[in-house]
Amino acid sequence: MKHINKKEIPFERVLFFSDAIVAIAITLLALDLRLNLPEGHHLTFNDLLLPWKNYISFILSFINIASFWRTHHQMYTYIHKMTDRTMSYNIAWVFFIVTLPFATSLLGTHFGDPAAVFLYSLNIFALSVCQNAIWDSADIKPDFIDTEKLPDEERQRFRIMFNLDMINGLLCIVLSFFVPKIAFFLLFFKVPVFFFATIYVARQRHKDVKAKRNNDANENTVNQ
Repeated sequence: MKHINKKEIPFERVLFFSDAIVAIAITLLALDLRLNLPEGHHLTFNDLLLPWKNYISFILSFINIASFWRTHHQMYTYIHKMTDRTMSYNIAWVFFIVTLPFATSLLGTHFGDPAAVFLYSLNIFALSVCQNAIWDSADIKPDFIDTEKLPDEERQRFRIMFNLDMINGLLCIVLSFFVPKIAFFLLFFKVPVFFFATIYVARQRHKDVKAKRNNDANENTVNQ
């Protein structure tokens, strides 16, 4: 009989459960997309534009949930084992995925209000912390991540993106008290994340090009 380490969890079931919850959460977002019109009212194009705040909130949350799910999927491309601690972090991640439709509903109803933006920003920050904790809990184990599939550059990219996501969420929490509209803008476009990620990618490419030139120069010297 095959020996089973009791500290390891069959993480495929956890992933299937997580994917199902993400699908349900995205579906629940659409429930707030409705027109509150009196019975017998003749629908006009202007009526379709009335809930524009709900439309924007829906798009924001759809993008955020899809982005977090994509990162979650990428992490488990390399993570192939799971402990109770990792599963706990994953359950917390699922919890905050489930609460995002509620935060979205408040954001659509009280668009621009500090309290609504704060709650939404807090939800996004909590998700970014959970995804970082999932990765850390696996990264500290010597054999939980497939290092053959994950080069050091990719590992560093994960670390930087997780940190930038947390910084962006924390920044939005602070800004929600003073300039909630700017916080909403950062939640939507993740300007700091994209800015620093672009700088990081540019520096990495510069290093790769420089290393390639040095290697070519060394090869030419040897051939001569």
